[in-house]
Amino acid sequence: MNAEILNVKELQKMDPVFGQLSFDNHEQIVFCNDKDTGLKAIIGIHNTVLGPALGGTRMWNYANEWEALNDVLRLSRGMTYKAAITGLNLGGGKAVIIGDSKIDKTPEMIRKFGEYVNSLSGRYITAEDVGTTTQDMDLIKEVTPYVTGISESKGGSGNPSPVTAYGVYMGMKAAAKYQFGTENLDGKRILVQGIGHVGETLVDYLIKEGAAVQITDINQVRLEEIQSKYGAKIFDGSDLYSADVDIYAPCALGATINDDTIHRIKARVIAGAANNQLANEQIHGQILKDRGILYAPDFLINAGGIINVYAEIVGYDKAESMRRTENIYNTTLEIFSLAETKGLTTYEAALSIAENRIAERKKENTK
Repeated sequence: MNAEILNVKELQKMDPVFGQLSFDNHEQIVFCNDKDTGLKAIIGIHNTVLGPALGGTRMWNYANEWEALNDVLRLSRGMTYKAAITGLNLGGGKAVIIGDSKIDKTPEMIRKFGEYVNSLSGRYITAEDVGTTTQDMDLIKEVTPYVTGISESKGGSGNPSPVTAYGVYMGMKAAAKYQFGTENLDGKRILVQGIGHVGETLVDYLIKEGAAVQITDINQVRLEEIQSKYGAKIFDGSDLYSADVDIYAPCALGATINDDTIHRIKARVIAGAANNQLANEQIHGQILKDRGILYAPDFLINAGGIINVYAEIVGYDKAESMRRTENIYNTTLEIFSLAETKGLTTYEAALSIAENRIAERKKENTK
């Protein structure tokens, strides 16, 4: 085959891991396979300079293994910066299990995955994510101590989603303060995309403050449930990205801000819980800046969950976890100010703070 006719997919096949753009100097990638339980999983450990890698396990019915690999690489990298910017002594890691959590997941599969986590001897600590639950973490706890987010009845902190939602709420209020001159969300038109555990709690906060909330999700039954419970309006337009709203809150999967959607967005603030919202952090971060759209970096404002489960490691104190999560408000304002002063995108400003903390610790470790 001539080099001239190699396409991108073929090049990916030549460099399946190290050649991925999202590889970004990961320390370790672990492929887990168990024929008896049907387990096919990937654990990504991005960086452990600040401490052991902590991040949830996502179970998703990926279109192919390349998609799964790219997802775990992007997610684990994001966890590194999430821990660093919030001052936690943790590194970044993540895991994905390939499959439909509604029909493929079994207790045996989850325990087997826990055994793979245990084999890493604490370099990676897991937690729940999309497609996994607190009950799954309890099963993993049966075979390894390297798990967080277990049930309160078993000494854990339970589902971290409410704390994640509180951090997103704080980040959104900070963004409103910076963009609109007031943190008050009363009357603000907010579109929440994705109403899982985090999205639902965020909707609750917003409705109670008087925001005009619209919701969208792939699950129609869920939409009707949330509408009935909180009084949010189901978005009925044909294009959610061009919706005439003040704030767009992506709370589902990542990369919703991409080449196809970015020029249609009318919202003046983007602040949501989803990981990796920008398909290309540099290009799309700059376009948002040029368009005057204020982006609250996702790895900062959705850090409440990791703050909460980290507390299980050092000694759980719910009040302290909420206090640290509330401080996301102040950190978000600092990021916006730094970005404006230095002429950076908000993503670049947040990333620089995270990377500087890692670099300083690395210097200390080599002395």
